[in-house]
Amino acid sequence: MSNVVGIDWEDAFTNVDYIPDGRRYPDRWAERAAAFRANWDGLLDLVYGEHPRERFDLFFPKGKPKGLIVIVHGGYWIAFDKNSWSDLGAGPLSLGWSVALPSYTLAPAVSIPEITEQIGRAISVMAAKIDGPIRLIGHSAGGHLVARMACDTGPLSNAISRRLKRVVSVSGLHDLRPLLNHSMNDKLRLTEATAAKESVVLSKPLAGVDVTAWVGARERPEFLRQSALLAEAWGRIGANIRVVVDPYRHHFDVIDGLKDPNHPLCQSLAGE
Repeated sequence: MSNVVGIDWEDAFTNVDYIPDGRRYPDRWAERAAAFRANWDGLLDLVYGEHPRERFDLFFPKGKPKGLIVIVHGGYWIAFDKNSWSDLGAGPLSLGWSVALPSYTLAPAVSIPEITEQIGRAISVMAAKIDGPIRLIGHSAGGHLVARMACDTGPLSNAISRRLKRVVSVSGLHDLRPLLNHSMNDKLRLTEATAAKESVVLSKPLAGVDVTAWVGARERPEFLRQSALLAEAWGRIGANIRVVVDPYRHHFDVIDGLKDPNHPLCQSLAGE
């Protein structure tokens, strides 16, 4: 494996070893999400495609929805599904939004470009069920996927794109080219061409979409760099984009503010 300009890319994308009790988080996420699903009105395992993982959950607020918020999970495109993240919808639901969470097929069964197409298809099916504006949020690999929806090379139709008003990429991966130097590429199977195609920083943003790159202050330097890189690339060409560095947060808890309707993260997504 190459070591470009002295950077240890294998270590740069490692999170769990730098977070206290990091290996316990997945079990906690699953438990919290299951408890939420047992106590909130929603439709589970709705179909948006032929693959068994092309399913989504849709939760409803009290009263008529303001619109649709989609939460896309992370896991480096090789891990997790929607069932570990249901409780993240609590904040937006309290603010009057319907919330949808899709699963997607994981690498190496499919490529990242195929996952991007799946998320676009999922959003189109979701949008047919809920009227009004659409806002997206994703964490880590999910941050990449929602940012891809805001690209002029993204998979959304013009009709859906016109409804897309706000995107929040939390600890998102916006330049995939360094992953060519990481062992996980054995599963991702990125090439120079597909890494460039899927790198948000090399695309142009859709007009009229507010974008936030949200990242924890205690994240690995590469995640801070990736957020700053998106703001630089898109800000330079006039996009409405900002970076927020959330104090004291690391990669595994930076998304938790979404559960609190008063937290700045939730407000940046679901507020007025």
